[in-house]
Amino acid sequence: MLLIISLMILLLALILFSVFMFSSLKVMFNREFLSPFECGFDPYQTARMPFSLQFFLIAVIFLIFDIEIVILMPLPMSFGLNYPMNHFLVLMIFILILLLGTYYEWLNGALDWTI
Repeated sequence: MLLIISLMILLLALILFSVFMFSSLKVMFNREFLSPFECGFDPYQTARMPFSLQFFLIAVIFLIFDIEIVILMPLPMSFGLNYPMNHFLVLMIFILILLLGTYYEWLNGALDWTI
């Protein structure tokens, strides 16, 4: 019963939020609002400078391997539990997959920083 009441309150809050959000939208397609502001002067360059695709690729690789490191952090605490050899085997397989992934990225040239 408490779960149903909580879900109803959540649904009501979401409906109210969406009604207030859509009713308060203002359409501003003015050239002054869409242009970048540089102390009242016209900008020297465009505000939307492209960035390197290589930077994006390295950022994605970093995020993937960073999340895998976060997964590795609680594993040493599980070694004291039952079957520590199984935990050690899982850890070694996981590290092997990490190393193979890094080697694959290196072979494909994704880790080479070229300008």
